[in-house]
Amino acid sequence: MIGRVNTTAVHLPDLPAQARRLVDLGVARLAGIDDAAIIDAAAAAADTGNALLVPHPELLAPSVTAPLLTRSDKPGFVVVDMTDLDDFAPITGVDLPAGPFYLLTGIERGDEMANWSPDEALPTITGAARTPLTIGEGIAWLLQQPGQLEPNRCFMTIGSRLPRQDGRLDARTPAIWISGGTGRDGRERKGAPKVGWCWAGNRHTWLGFASASDRRAIS
Repeated sequence: MIGRVNTTAVHLPDLPAQARRLVDLGVARLAGIDDAAIIDAAAAAADTGNALLVPHPELLAPSVTAPLLTRSDKPGFVVVDMTDLDDFAPITGVDLPAGPFYLLTGIERGDEMANWSPDEALPTITGAARTPLTIGEGIAWLLQQPGQLEPNRCFMTIGSRLPRQDGRLDARTPAIWISGGTGRDGRERKGAPKVGWCWAGNRHTWLGFASASDRRAIS
């Protein structure tokens, strides 16, 4: 698969606004920290410009943040056959900065790679000197900008994979899309944000590949 990554980044709210959003969502309570810790993290990184404030997965696991997602007043959920979501780890080359929070810059949804497989998309993303989002980062982005999850414009987060005991990677790749309310999702979840998975070799017309230009620690 030959292509190039569209590096037009989304415009994010400023960091103080993002911190307030996380406080309003109850992130501090879930993480067992004070609200002030979130506000202080944003203040310490106030000069970074267009960046996303990301809770480190060691502070807050994806299974905890996924239900905070909302769309049409419906909460997000994790598919029932992904009970091991929190065991998915950053792939080789994706290094998360230390600290309870870190920054992600230059986010792009990757619509131009819709109908590519994860195996096809990853070399193009890294070849453009970009980095694929992890599942925790994808959730953190949608907590701030729920509208980025649109019908037929959803995304995979192939910066996370599940290591197997034999040293290889599990064939599943995490993704976030909109539930159709069918099957085990339940009709009541139609239209809700859905954290699920796709096979690494399969293509889906409604899923792009979210990526970023950089990760950085909060100094």
